[in-house]
Amino acid sequence: MAFGRSSRKKPFVEPVTLKILVAGGFGVGKTTLVGAVSEIRPLRTEEILSEVGRPVDDLHGVESKTTTTVAMDFGRITLREDLVLYLFGTPGQDRFWFLWDELAQGALGAVVLADTRRLEDSFAAIDYFERRGIPFTVAVNCFEGAQRFPAESVRGALDLDPEVELLMCDARDRESVKNVLVAVVQHALVLADRSPAAATT
Repeated sequence: MAFGRSSRKKPFVEPVTLKILVAGGFGVGKTTLVGAVSEIRPLRTEEILSEVGRPVDDLHGVESKTTTTVAMDFGRITLREDLVLYLFGTPGQDRFWFLWDELAQGALGAVVLADTRRLEDSFAAIDYFERRGIPFTVAVNCFEGAQRFPAESVRGALDLDPEVELLMCDARDRESVKNVLVAVVQHALVLADRSPAAATT
């Protein structure tokens, strides 16, 4: 009989799957964020910006942008063997907001991606999640050449509640994005534990 390391395989663990939204203004980097971290080829629904759309799409600060998301971006990341996140990037323009209610169904939480050059574009997403009670974390996308501000200054400008976490990130960097997603999940789970429903179970 041979002695040595056991050849028994670890039992299969059915992973928990969680839905996370990635929201924010037009051109803030949502598609880039999903693509940077997704372990599968992201599903993208981008279309070329047209002259017809120029009167309604504010390109101030993102003049070089040539495409826009018209439905959603989708990606997936495994944080642990028992935890998988499905990422749904929302469209940023006002005329596609009718899709948000559909995308938000069943979401554990959300990332509101912000650009300090266009902070006002973050208000709609923040208001949306606050009204619907969906936990969210604000991630400031640190674009090259964009002016950097202290986190507390950005928090004040966005009028965030104290429990809303604000992080600086690089939407192009996988590890930076992973840190943001972990923060969203942790924040959402803490709020879930505090909820009256959790207290009565």
